[in-house]
Amino acid sequence: MFQFKQFSVEQDRCAMKIGTDGVLLGAWTPIPDNIFSVLDVGAGTGIIALMLAQRSTAEQIDALEIDEEAYEQAVENFENSPWSDRLFCFHAGLDEFVEEPEDEYDLIISNPPFYTEDYKTENEQRDLARFADAMPFEDLVEAADLLLSENGIFSAIIPYKEEEKFIALAKDFDLFPIKITRVKGTPTTEIKRSLLAFSRHISENFPVDELVIETSRHIYTEEYIALTKDFYLKM
Repeated sequence: MFQFKQFSVEQDRCAMKIGTDGVLLGAWTPIPDNIFSVLDVGAGTGIIALMLAQRSTAEQIDALEIDEEAYEQAVENFENSPWSDRLFCFHAGLDEFVEEPEDEYDLIISNPPFYTEDYKTENEQRDLARFADAMPFEDLVEAADLLLSENGIFSAIIPYKEEEKFIALAKDFDLFPIKITRVKGTPTTEIKRSLLAFSRHISENFPVDELVIETSRHIYTEEYIALTKDFYLKM
């Protein structure tokens, strides 16, 4: 059990445990004005959907999870949260979900699987959660284009080395960056992740910045504390 300030998350049945990536994305993502609906693609424990329930007034927060164990766990985590009436999880893959889109969403958010290396482990469930072939970036961006409302925002966290490719891919679907934050573990390490937010409207001078998580082991930067303090108990 992982205890946050306003909710808790069980994760014993999920292959991908709660990590910094998901918490960063859930805390960082810009919230559109007059937000009504949210879609979290690849929900895992449901952590990102729960964070957005805490951060926004969205009445409809849907999550999508293909793995059965993770799906069941997300459902339980939603039911046990203060926002159970606003959270709903679908047990489906992205391809099934977009075949019959019922709704448009004001915010589409994803912490997609992105280990594209050639090896697989013995744990099939973990592989599914970690490997990009379960949900290629192309499929994710195409789905965002199909499901995003006119003034909606699409956001994701990806490896920094994929940033250029991902932005070019989004542009093919007329989705343009409105905010980019590059994440480093410490001031001296290389950039590992890119937090990206897109909209259907071209933004000329959008913010691009860097976020450093800690100055040394468990000594967190002021920026990281400011971003996550509404969630983590000890921040």
